Amino acid sequence: MEANLFSGKTAIVTGAATGIGLAIAEYLIERGATVVVNDLDAERTEKEVRRLNDLGRGKALTCAGDASRVDFVRDMVDYAAGLAGTRLEMIVANAGLTEFGDFLDFTEESFDKVTSLNLKGTFFLTQAAARHFRDAGTGGRIVLIGSTVGNRAYPNLVAYGMSKAAIAMLAEQLTLDLSPHGITVNTVSPGATLTERTEEEEPDYAGVWAQLNPDGRVGLPRDVAAAVGFFLGPGAEHITGQQILVDGGWANYSASPFFVDTLLAAESKKADV
Repeated sequence: MEANLFSGKTAIVTGAATGIGLAIAEYLIERGATVVVNDLDAERTEKEVRRLNDLGRGKALTCAGDASRVDFVRDMVDYAAGLAGTRLEMIVANAGLTEFGDFLDFTEESFDKVTSLNLKGTFFLTQAAARHFRDAGTGGRIVLIGSTVGNRAYPNLVAYGMSKAAIAMLAEQLTLDLSPHGITVNTVSPGATLTERTEEEEPDYAGVWAQLNPDGRVGLPRDVAAAVGFFLGPGAEHITGQQILVDGGWANYSASPFFVDTLLAAESKKADV
């Protein structure tokens, strides 16, 4: 481990009190970064910040609040930029939510809920960070968190998939606006990843996706964190507007008899329990 890779650097990670966001924060702190840990759940955020600070490498700071609110994300960037002894250089726009629903019955309320956080929050956090990096003249790294569902159709996730596809396109578009300022913007798109939330949705989540993913296992938050770390690290200085899918190869194949057989086998296994 490169223990001092991010020493002297500050990162903002949104949606970072659980799951993938928490793994990203931990990855950066283990390598010396100061991380502003954002989440809507203030109590959970404070609890995880205490644990992260016990790692004894970098530093975690709490910034609980709603990452879909433009005024909040702008204030959060100002807060992170004003920290003494470190420089804001990294942004990870991870906060997002999934809203399942049939397209023909999907409500305006559900649509607004998804797009407000996934799209508006990501857009304006990126804008606030980019303005800071431009004005400071330091350049910076921005990583957006997409999804394989933004690259492949998935049942009952039309609005979510649309929002995640838009996030990847945001990174592509911003190569024109931000590259002259030394700012890179890339997207990391997780596939099926074992988190507290996905395990609640499907008790055998790891087992099901071990059958569906070509590499034979479910994704873990640390897999996503490592990809984010690459885009934030020195080896990605000349890479921008790109997307990495962290999905064990799932998005590389389409429906097939094998695919149907594995789904039926998984359903049969659940029924036998």
